[in-house]
Amino acid sequence: MMARHSKLQKQVLALYRQFLRAGQDKPGFIPRIRDEFRENARIKKTDVMHIEYLYRRGQRQLEQLKDVNTKQLGSFSKPEEKS
Repeated sequence: MMARHSKLQKQVLALYRQFLRAGQDKPGFIPRIRDEFRENARIKKTDVMHIEYLYRRGQRQLEQLKDVNTKQLGSFSKPEEKS
């Protein structure tokens, strides 16, 4: 029997699907989106405050991504390591 998802988990999964749809027409976005969500999947399910913060941030980023003028995911990119 499969475990039911919480309301927050369902919201995050819906956000993920929206990101994938919005990134389809923009080259290189899908792998970045997958990496970002995969990275954040490690966050403990009990860390609700952090998850909600990332969810809200994700919603804002999704609006930017949906903008036809968006060519880069600035807020998605990880800061480069200084050597």
